[in-house]
Amino acid sequence: MNRHQAFWNKEYQTSEHLALSHEPSEDLQKFTRWLERGYKREFLNPRARVVDLGAGNGRNLIFLAEAFGMRGEGYDLSDVAIADARKHSKDLPIEYEVRSIAEPIPESDESTTLVLDMMTSHVLKKAEREALRAEILRVLRPGGWLFFKTFLAEEDLNVKRLLRDHPADEENAYIHPKLGVYEYVWTEDALHDFFSKDFEIHKVLKSHKHLLHGRAGKRRTVSVYLQKF
Repeated sequence: MNRHQAFWNKEYQTSEHLALSHEPSEDLQKFTRWLERGYKREFLNPRARVVDLGAGNGRNLIFLAEAFGMRGEGYDLSDVAIADARKHSKDLPIEYEVRSIAEPIPESDESTTLVLDMMTSHVLKKAEREALRAEILRVLRPGGWLFFKTFLAEEDLNVKRLLRDHPADEENAYIHPKLGVYEYVWTEDALHDFFSKDFEIHKVLKSHKHLLHGRAGKRRTVSVYLQKF
């Protein structure tokens, strides 16, 4: 078991660092409302398949299955999280597997309508991120969607300090001082450069700056709505 897997197993057992929830992500719910307004149920229906890269306790797959009847597969490094997800997904058309997202996605070509990468792939290095992008493109059907949420670098004092004090061997990457793991943080320009060749970028939603009296608060995030050409 590597350090990252051990951290998440402990976190799902104790919630020592993060407030973990079984409620679906508000950002994902906002995305589905936007998708439904624009396309009705074209992409949100029982014939549509979803893959969640970093499914955790299954909360987002459960939401998509219960709200829209979607079928899906969830992958996560933590066997503790996957056990919890299976317990809460009985009678739903969802399956789970303990698996690293650095490995190829075990899905057929163009079999998937929606891929979720929510606060997951920032732990990958450049070559691994590129390999994952290629896998996402392979499994997505033409016109399929990637909902991507990650850390945002711009105007985040926490990121500025982490990059200064704990730099990794790649621009905009650091070694987390508490977790001891590699993390990459995106700029808006980097997101555009990385995705725009293969995806139409429909929407980029940035969280607030999270400053209190000029001091850093919560980390900034960005959610991106991406449709495969």
